[in-house]
Amino acid sequence: MDDHLVLRRAGDADALDMADGWPRSVAAALLAVRRAHGDDVVRRWFSRVVVPQRECWVAVDAGSVVGLLVLDGAELDQLYLEPLWRGRGLGGRFVDLAKRRRPGGPDLWTFQVNAPAQRFYERHGFVEVERTDGRRNEEREPDIRYAWRP
Repeated sequence: MDDHLVLRRAGDADALDMADGWPRSVAAALLAVRRAHGDDVVRRWFSRVVVPQRECWVAVDAGSVVGLLVLDGAELDQLYLEPLWRGRGLGGRFVDLAKRRRPGGPDLWTFQVNAPAQRFYERHGFVEVERTDGRRNEEREPDIRYAWRP
């Protein structure tokens, strides 16, 4: 892990950087999944909904957002890293932060086609509690709900 990496609460000024990094991370991790929204819609969503209404955290390296964590109630709603930051321990730091912030245990969803995410969350103590056919998500992609309980 790089010594100059900072994890901090996200503010309004981070929304566009978060929105711009999100599609790069999604594209790297989920090549087979159809994106439900274009970049402009994603930017508006981060600026108007995600950052103002949810608990958001960013990892910043040399002034650039390289990862994000979004907590929405008891749900770990978003955890995305810039592709070059995968496999360097940052995801684990975000999961540990989510567990501290939601000590009763966060839940999350991941797509069934995302085997690396499933392995990652299972390594961090999450267990599968539900599978769906994808009718309830915008991508219409079969998914899995995971839960972590202390």
